[in-house]
Amino acid sequence: MASLLDRLVQLKKLTRAQATELEKIIKTTHKREEEVILEKKIVSEDFLLDLKSKELKIPSRVVYPEDVSLLVLELIPEDSARYYQMIPLEKKANILEVGMVYPEDLKTKEALKFLARQAKFSYKIYLISLSNFEKLLRKYRGLKEEVVEALGELEVEKPKKAIGGEEVKRMAERAPISKIVAVMLRHAVDGGASDIHIEPTKTKLRVRYRTLGRLYSSLFLPITVHPSVVARVKILSELKIDETRIPQDGRFSAKMAGRRIDFRVSTFPTSAGEKVAIRILDPEKGFRPFERLGLEGRNFEAIKDSIQKPFGMILATGPTGSGKTTTLYAILRILNKEEVNVMTLEDPIEYYMDGVNQSQVRPDIGYTFAEGLRHIMRQDPDIIMVGEIRDEETASLAIHSALTGHLVLSSLHTNNAVGVIPRLVDMGVEPFLIPPTLNIAIAQRLIRILCPDCKKRIKASPEVRNLILKEVEAMPESIRQKVEVPSPLYIYGAGGCKKCDNTGFVDQAGIFEVLTMTPELGQLILQTLSEAEIEKEAKRQGRITMRQDGMFKVLDGRTTIEEIIRVTK
Repeated sequence: MASLLDRLVQLKKLTRAQATELEKIIKTTHKREEEVILEKKIVSEDFLLDLKSKELKIPSRVVYPEDVSLLVLELIPEDSARYYQMIPLEKKANILEVGMVYPEDLKTKEALKFLARQAKFSYKIYLISLSNFEKLLRKYRGLKEEVVEALGELEVEKPKKAIGGEEVKRMAERAPISKIVAVMLRHAVDGGASDIHIEPTKTKLRVRYRTLGRLYSSLFLPITVHPSVVARVKILSELKIDETRIPQDGRFSAKMAGRRIDFRVSTFPTSAGEKVAIRILDPEKGFRPFERLGLEGRNFEAIKDSIQKPFGMILATGPTGSGKTTTLYAILRILNKEEVNVMTLEDPIEYYMDGVNQSQVRPDIGYTFAEGLRHIMRQDPDIIMVGEIRDEETASLAIHSALTGHLVLSSLHTNNAVGVIPRLVDMGVEPFLIPPTLNIAIAQRLIRILCPDCKKRIKASPEVRNLILKEVEAMPESIRQKVEVPSPLYIYGAGGCKKCDNTGFVDQAGIFEVLTMTPELGQLILQTLSEAEIEKEAKRQGRITMRQDGMFKVLDGRTTIEEIIRVTK
């Protein structure tokens, strides 16, 4: 293969003088050509990968860690993979597909031939980038050498008492099983996952992580370890090991990177065995500053004004997983001061907040939201958070609490902010009680935020530009005048880089719709409960819809048009 520097000179990416300077650096540092070219940012890694692929006549690939099986990794030891910078990707029949960073290296090829003879497999070579190789290399740490240090880094708090059959307990607490579970937890936290799903099938145990709202397969284990893995999680969560017929819920804590992480556990019987879902409750993710929720403009100002009021109701609405609890916690953090008594009723308590009296409801023993609200009123509260208004009794008590001088925060399940009012009436709340109690209704959805390092600037199609224009034209006049949609319009799409693990996204934020109580809205509620009439009043207030809020984030380059369509369709 010709020198990469020579090819870049031919392609006019470098001058001959620049190439000579780089050759001197390569000789003195003993680095490879690619390393120096990328360090100096002469061309992108993708360009270099494509160039090498054509020069070597070897197909290139981009492979995600979750697509590589641990069983396949066993075919090339980690030490050999690290030294020769090659890694097994997939095995089809008896052919192992191997990713190489430097397939032109004769020593690397000879090493692969030797391993193939030893393990008796054929192979096919693919070219991969150095950053892709480094991500894949971390996969070895999953359940192999790293399990030795996993328990040292993960100090799981011991359950208060032993539960279940001694034999099952003994099997579950064997070192390999304990380490497997510990590494699963730590890798999920390190990777920013919100949930872990441990799912049995007929032939294997699948472990998936939910990251930025989407599930990805992380690893596969032999199905034979399923009972022990589930039992280990049950021991940590103080659940009944020998009860596999009904769902169970539990919780435990772990110390990672100097902070406490809570894990909420749910088991569920399936035809293949018990499925386990573990929600990761990381305070660094759950306690977001108010400004980082995705609130801005009129929405931000409306909520700030609302929380200054000494009494009334603040309701967050949206489907499960839309970020309602995070929004309520962000508001609570602002309200939580020495001079006020803040009390909550939650199911479950997701994050523990210093200075707040948090209580877990227990419907199985009669301690419901409604029952808890009755007792909270005897505790001299100033601010009350009720996890969710689910029934007529809870709605009535929450309204009564707001009427008697308390600030009440809670959540509902409706499609939008306007739907909160008819929903309260459906739950038995008298219409004349809503205007003096409801301060604000906040509807929201979660969108993924683009990685700033690799997002791609693209020209919007006429269809996309027309869609954005349609939403802008439907905005209130005061807002519409400030929005410019240029022609041609450029927006951003997802790329993929080391920082975002090639997903193109690095975070989540909300898109919001806020409805505030005004004298005009109050009069309307007393006269009619027509959602169409309430919608007209919302527009008169200057409210923007969630989709319109999302369009601002598209025009600002923070997310993609596909994300907004996906969550608001």
